[in-house]
Amino acid sequence: MPEDKKVLNKEANTKTEPDKQISFDEYIETYKTEIQDSIGFIGQDVDFFIEIKVELLKKLAQKTLGTLSGIKALDIGSGVGLVDRFLKSSIPDLYGVDVESGVVEKASQNNPEVTYNIYDGLKLPFEDNTFDLSFAINVMHHVPPVHWRNFAGEMNRVLKPCGIAAVFEHNPLNPLTRIAVARCEFDRDAVLLNHKTLKGLLKEAKLEIIEDAYIVFFPFKAKFFRSIELGISWLPFGAQHFAAGRKKQ
Repeated sequence: MPEDKKVLNKEANTKTEPDKQISFDEYIETYKTEIQDSIGFIGQDVDFFIEIKVELLKKLAQKTLGTLSGIKALDIGSGVGLVDRFLKSSIPDLYGVDVESGVVEKASQNNPEVTYNIYDGLKLPFEDNTFDLSFAINVMHHVPPVHWRNFAGEMNRVLKPCGIAAVFEHNPLNPLTRIAVARCEFDRDAVLLNHKTLKGLLKEAKLEIIEDAYIVFFPFKAKFFRSIELGISWLPFGAQHFAAGRKKQ
């Protein structure tokens, strides 16, 4: 068996997959509350963690693509639009997709400036070479491992040449992250990806890794702690991690 398949199979076996995937339509009105309840013991609210990832995504996009106002971006697994609230003013040409009609409708209500679509979870409803940026924030752990390769491949397919794909995920090596996931009702189907697996998936999708790091080491808002995190981003202890890849010309 090829080594990359061994890694993915080992990762998939870290948690037994349920017979039925979680329906996020059941949590439309309580989505944010469910997350807050699962992380309340950490002492920060949901927006704290969202804003950290949004700022990192914006800096990455600015560094690699230039001005944010001129790019076209796709939020894959946009849910009820919590992330897009913090992006829509910086990226006016913003799209989102999710697999359930209820959450898509709720996201459209929350962010009427953003264009949302439903998709089947396998093929994104867009032509090749459509977006400058595609991203998935805490989404892939809900995707059945058998579809991880396809998910990464679709992120690449819809990108324009030299476009950027970025994936943020929970770090399974962080014990507090595991506690938070275990406490979250709609994370019952979660299969967490480690950093090696995430980077491997992007590389296999023919994306050149341009940046990756462990993030959210400290649950504090002061810029001082964010500065410290820049210096220790290689340590595999952050609550979350991310990898970003560039599509070839």
